[in-house]
Amino acid sequence: MTIKEQILQLRDELNKHNYNYYVLDNPAISDYEFDLKLKQLIALEQQHPEYFDVNSPSQRVGGEITKNFETLVHEHRMYSLDNSYSKEDLLDWETRIKKLVDGNLEFTCELKYDGASISLTYENGLFVKAVTRGDGVQGDNVTANVKTIKSVPLQLQGDFPEKFDIRGEIVLPFEGFHKMNEERIEIGEEPYRNPRNTASGSLKLQDSSEVAKRPLECLLYSIVGNNLNIKTQFEGLEKARSWGFKVPQAAKLVHSIDGVLEFINYWDEHRHALPYETDGVVIKVNNLQQQEELGYTAKAPRWAIAYKFKAEQVSTRLNEITYQVGRTGAITPVANLEPVELAGTTVKRASLHNADQIEKLDIRVGDEVFVEKGGEIIPKIIAVDLSKRPANSIPTQYITNCPECHTQLVRTEGEAQHYCPNYNGCKPQIIGRIQHFISRKAMDIEGLGGETVALLVNEGLIQDYSDLYELTKEQVIPLERMAEKSAENLIKGIELSKVVPFERVLYALGIRYVGETVAKKLAKHYKSIEALANASHEDLILVDEIGVKIAESVVEFFSSETNRGIINRLKKFGVQLEISAEKLANQTNKLGGNIFVVSGVFHTISRDELKKLIEDNGGKVSSSISGKTNYVVAGDNMGPSKREKAEKLQINIISEQDFLNLLQ
Repeated sequence: MTIKEQILQLRDELNKHNYNYYVLDNPAISDYEFDLKLKQLIALEQQHPEYFDVNSPSQRVGGEITKNFETLVHEHRMYSLDNSYSKEDLLDWETRIKKLVDGNLEFTCELKYDGASISLTYENGLFVKAVTRGDGVQGDNVTANVKTIKSVPLQLQGDFPEKFDIRGEIVLPFEGFHKMNEERIEIGEEPYRNPRNTASGSLKLQDSSEVAKRPLECLLYSIVGNNLNIKTQFEGLEKARSWGFKVPQAAKLVHSIDGVLEFINYWDEHRHALPYETDGVVIKVNNLQQQEELGYTAKAPRWAIAYKFKAEQVSTRLNEITYQVGRTGAITPVANLEPVELAGTTVKRASLHNADQIEKLDIRVGDEVFVEKGGEIIPKIIAVDLSKRPANSIPTQYITNCPECHTQLVRTEGEAQHYCPNYNGCKPQIIGRIQHFISRKAMDIEGLGGETVALLVNEGLIQDYSDLYELTKEQVIPLERMAEKSAENLIKGIELSKVVPFERVLYALGIRYVGETVAKKLAKHYKSIEALANASHEDLILVDEIGVKIAESVVEFFSSETNRGIINRLKKFGVQLEISAEKLANQTNKLGGNIFVVSGVFHTISRDELKKLIEDNGGKVSSSISGKTNYVVAGDNMGPSKREKAEKLQINIISEQDFLNLLQ
C-alpha cells in the first residue's frame, strides 16, 4: 500500500469512528485505539505535506489563530422566529396561515435548543465554511473553530446536493459544562455562568486548539439552497441525518395543532432529562412549497413559530428604581434588585417599562418582587408579594424631569412612555443616536464601538454623527485603550462607511419610527434625501404602509434646522444620500400601481427573483388575494382555492412567461 493510500484509508477510518462516536453515540473502538490511529495519520501527513487536506480528521485538533473574524454575507438570510406563549397564540398562527395556503397542513415539531446559531456550507460533500448568525444578513467566519467540533462532518456520505447550507445550534451539553466549571474552580478561576453563553463565546476564541478542548456539539435542523430535491422539512431532517449530520431524534411529524400541543406538553415535562439546554419548541409547516407560498415578514418566516416554555420565576428585593434615557429621549424605569440566580444567570436589574406598569403593579422600593425572564432573555417584574411589603412603604412617584439634563419630561396623549424633549442637549440621546448610526444594520462602522462613541462625545471630539467624518487619527489615539493600529482601523472604518447604500443611511439617521423596513420603503419611493426632506405630511401617508405617526415623525425630523445642517454635512463628506445610478438603472415604473400575488412552482426564474422584478418595476407583492389584487402569477401546483378565489374576483391569472412579456 502506498503512503497516499495509507493516509486516505486512515482518514476514512477516523471519519467513520468519529461519526459512530459523536453522532450515533455508538463507538466501535476505544478512545486509546482512536488516538493511536490519529497520531499515525498526523505523523504521515507531517512527513508528506504534499497530501495535505484541509478537511482531514487531523485538522480537528485546531491550532489556527484568528485575530480578526472576517464578516461574510449569508447567501440565504438567517431569519429569527416569532414567539408564542400559549395555545391561543398557536391557534391564531394556524388561522393566519390557513388563509394564505391551500391544502392540508402538516407540521414538523422540533425542540428549540439554546445555543449559538450557525450556518455551515458544504460543496461536493466537503465542509467549506461556518458563519455565525450575526444580524441574519451577515455574520462572522468561524470556520477554523467549528472544524474542531467533532459532530460537524468534514466529509459527507450518501446522496447529497452539490452545494447547500445547513443551519443549526452549537451547544454545550450540561455534563461538559459542569466538568469545565469544576476545572476552573480547581485552578481558582471564576466558573462560567451558563452553557449558552459559553458555547457562543467559544466560537470567537482566537486559538482554535482551545475550542477543540471544549466538548461542544452541533445540532442541525434546516437545509437551505437551490435544487435540493427535498419536498418537506421532515424529509430534510432525515436526509441530513443520512449524510452524517447530528440531527436530534426528538423531531416529530404531526398532522394538526392538537398533535403540536401533545408534543409541547410532553417535552415541557420531559425536557429536564435532556443533556442540553432547551427553551421551547419550534413548529414549522412541513411542506416546503407551502413554506414558499407563505414567505417571510421583515423579520421572520410566516411558516414557523417558536413556542417558549414558561419562564422560570424567582423572588427578590427591589432596592432602588433608576431611570435611563434612550436615543429617542424615551425614559425607561429600571428596577435595581438584590442579586438573584435566574435561569443560569445572576439578575441584578429588570426593566419596569413605563409609569403605567409601575402604577398597575403598584411597585415600590423595598418590595419583595417576582422576577422572570421574558422569553427567558430579558428579566422583568411580574408581580409584588404584598404579604411582605414593609409597613413604612411609600408609593412610587414617577420622575418629572430628565435624570441626565433635568429638562421637564413630556408625555404625549396615547403614548405609554415619558420623553425628554431636549433632543440636541441631552447627552445620552446624543450618544445613543451616534451608537445607532454606527451599528451593524446601519452604517456598520468597523473599529468603532459603543464605548468609544461615548468617549468621543465626553471628550468633546464629536457632537453628532456627521462629526465622525472629520475625525483624525491624531485626535483619537489619546483615547483610553486606543493604540495606533486601532486608531487607524477606526478612521478607515469611517471612510469605508461612505459606500453604505441610501436605505441603510436613512435607517442610520435614527428618525423615530423609521426602522429598517420603513427606511427601505421610503428610500425606494423618494430615491433621494432631498425628495424625502421636502415631502409633506399628506405626500408621506400616500406611500404604501406609511401611517400618520411615521409621517409626523419624518416631517418633524426634517423641519429641524439642526438636522438639515447635519444632512448637508453628510452630503459634503460623500455619504450616500440617494439611490445609486446603477440601482436606478434597473428600476422602472412599468408595473406601478399594480398588486401581484405569486403562487405555485416556477421554472424560468425563482420565486424570489420574480418578486424582486415586480418590486423593481414599481409593483407591489401581496401574500393573499383580495379585491385589490390586479394579477396572480401562477406557477405549477397553484392551490385550487386560490385559483377559485382569483376567478371569482375576476383577477387576471397569468403564467411566468406572461409576466416576463409584461415587462417587455
